[in-house]
Amino acid sequence: MHSFSLANRIQQIFPAFRKTWGVPLLIFWAIAVLIDRLWLAIDRGVPDWDTADYLTGSLNYWWALQTPNWFSGEWWTNLWLLSSKIPPFIYLITAPFHNLFGLSSDVAFLPYIVWTGLLLFTVFDLGQHLSSPRVGLWAAGLCTLFPGLVTFRFHYVLDYPLVAATSTILWSLTRWRNSQQHRSWWAILFWLSLGLGVFLKQSIALFLVVPILWTLAALLLKRQWGRFLQLGAAVVGSALIWGWWYRANWLLVLTGSKRATITAASEQGDPSLQSLEAWTYYFFHLPEPISWVLLLGSLAGLLLLGARRMMKPIFQVPNAPPLRPGTVHWLAIILLGSYFFSSLNPNKNPRYILPMLPILSLILSYGLMAWGWRIRWGIVTLTALVLAFQLRPISVFMPTVSRVYVGEPFPHQEVIASLIEERPYLRTTLGVLPSTPSLNQHNLNYYGARANFQVYGRQVGIRHQDVAADVRSLSWFVTQTGDPGSVPDAYQDTVALVEEGGDFEVWQQWPLPQGETLNLYRRQVQPITVTAEDIGQSPEALQLLGVNVPEQVVPGTPVPITYQWQGGEQDIRDGVLLVTWQRTDGEEFWIHDHAITQRKWMNHPAPGEAPCRNHPETCRFRVSETLAMLPPATLTPGTYGVSVQLLHPETGAIEAIESPEVQLTVDPNAEVVEAPELDLVTQLRQFAQVLPQGIDGFDEMFAEISRVNQYDPVQDYLDVAIESLEARLQQQPQRADWAYTVALAWILNKRADRAIDAFERVVTVDTQNPYAYAYLAVVNLLDLHPWAAQEAIAQGQQLPQDIPEWQFLDGVASLMGGNLWRAVRELPSGLQVISSS
Repeated sequence: MHSFSLANRIQQIFPAFRKTWGVPLLIFWAIAVLIDRLWLAIDRGVPDWDTADYLTGSLNYWWALQTPNWFSGEWWTNLWLLSSKIPPFIYLITAPFHNLFGLSSDVAFLPYIVWTGLLLFTVFDLGQHLSSPRVGLWAAGLCTLFPGLVTFRFHYVLDYPLVAATSTILWSLTRWRNSQQHRSWWAILFWLSLGLGVFLKQSIALFLVVPILWTLAALLLKRQWGRFLQLGAAVVGSALIWGWWYRANWLLVLTGSKRATITAASEQGDPSLQSLEAWTYYFFHLPEPISWVLLLGSLAGLLLLGARRMMKPIFQVPNAPPLRPGTVHWLAIILLGSYFFSSLNPNKNPRYILPMLPILSLILSYGLMAWGWRIRWGIVTLTALVLAFQLRPISVFMPTVSRVYVGEPFPHQEVIASLIEERPYLRTTLGVLPSTPSLNQHNLNYYGARANFQVYGRQVGIRHQDVAADVRSLSWFVTQTGDPGSVPDAYQDTVALVEEGGDFEVWQQWPLPQGETLNLYRRQVQPITVTAEDIGQSPEALQLLGVNVPEQVVPGTPVPITYQWQGGEQDIRDGVLLVTWQRTDGEEFWIHDHAITQRKWMNHPAPGEAPCRNHPETCRFRVSETLAMLPPATLTPGTYGVSVQLLHPETGAIEAIESPEVQLTVDPNAEVVEAPELDLVTQLRQFAQVLPQGIDGFDEMFAEISRVNQYDPVQDYLDVAIESLEARLQQQPQRADWAYTVALAWILNKRADRAIDAFERVVTVDTQNPYAYAYLAVVNLLDLHPWAAQEAIAQGQQLPQDIPEWQFLDGVASLMGGNLWRAVRELPSGLQVISSS
């Protein structure tokens, strides 16, 4: 009896659970899901840039969640940093589906089944709440027919989930606003949906800020303190859901938002906000996501309902559906607020107003009620036929439309498999030179991620001055014949150097569906080679078999060096080498610390026929790596010998490795020997030399860092630099250059908390450098510690040398610390000084 009354109560609150309305709603949902899954099953295309990028993000989080450590703050921080510009909610809810059903792109779309159900349910319930169940049901049906929504049901990006999330938040807010009973439960539902919505994408605020602030203001004016506090608590409390990620990534969110709005608008030539075109853009583009048929039919119906009394003598107009008091006013607030803030965004695209469609569907559905059932169903049928035409199969790949591709398959997975078969033990960075919707760095990177993250695709050859270094730094490239797509100006130079430079050979070729050819180029002399021998037992300790180096080298120039290593997979995979070249009759030295294979060794080799690919723990591996080291330009000429130690990062233990008797002579008059690019750890130490000199060299330093990060997509070289230099700093804590390098590595790892500790050490070894204190202030600000930043600023200002950045930093720290008077006083002049410097 109790369960029966509970069911009746639920049906009273949610008519969607009644058979009369629930069955049609369920049919709408089932049809939409069936169409989506059928489209995905038939489609033979590949993801374009954005879709591939998001699909890769889902795999990154799936991988991270394979080894969770729920009670470790370090693990949670690293989890949030996996996606530093886009909140990871979409990735987190996709990961369980990958666990259950595999890593294909079709699996990534399974959460869309839930998004569709959520959208239809909330639209229907909002419609029945504000008007009638029939209006809600038709509105839900329209949401399955809007071309803008249907298109993005086939793209794994945030647009469609954002629509469902916005609909859910506005639904729960509206129900709370009008509720007389169960208000606390509606507040909890609003808190949860708002928290998850902001955790989905930050731009959801464009559609929520006006209705939320309007509701709060109305409650404040009516002095309804209880309701005001309840809604305010729900809004503020939602930060418990999304705040952790934004706390870790707030600066990148701000800078990324600027690039996605102001910078993107400038590059695309969007109208200026000072023009009328910017404010009427979405008005004139509204038919695109809705369809002309639905829009005109519904608007005509609204006009008929509005002029019903005048039209009565001419023909019979059905009675308008009922409206809850204040509905028109409330919907107008939502739509006008959404339109205003969407238009305020300089970057214009019809897809950016898709979250307005659930509310518009209610209005359009209300307008359709003016027509008899024949006209109403005729409008919907015509819309469905137009939609079916838009979904028709196509043999030419066009990823920006909703037409299903049934042409010849693309060879992306074969390219990845070929690379893995050639390098089963190593991670590979593939230089992708074309950038077309069907062949680009993002979708090759995605297929590499599906293959145990063994291949990463990266676009190189961006700047003319970097072409030579890019080609020297990578061993595999992809080119294609025909139109290369949206490529940088240096594209032709890079292609020419790969195809005609003599260092590369065509490894394999594949035909592309539209007649082009995909070429996979391989460096003829590989810098890292691996041979494996199955010995049936655990191998002996790591050995250095040989070192090949020129007899004479010039200080300050890169020197080629080849190491020959032999040992077990654990030492090769995890160990860090502390390589020291020291003067045989003095104290001078330089270092060439690095990880064997540059830490490209896979945790689990790709399975294959060879025994060592399936059971590497009983195999002995021989690794040859050809690198380049950099003797400092200030070295005293003389003879130098090598010594090597193996650092175990997990334990901090260091063991000596017996080194061959290898010596070289440093002679500034010797002939310069051609060398490959410096290893990334050495390059990082070079970049860090800019820090003590101030910010003048920052632009070029970060441009160079951006370049080398393409070569190591997971940035393992930063961890190697930190591990090796931390070990050396324990023995020589006075080395400021090493301390700066560790601090820079932590910044590049986006770990402001660790960078604070690193710069606190810097100021103890570089005590008279004001920039050391300025950097300490900056990382404290990044980690939201404004008072600690002001303390560092005060200490730096006491030094004899003054720097122009103090006033700006003081203003920012004052603003973040709540001292608005000081911020107003310091920031304007500080900004002026910074901009003029």
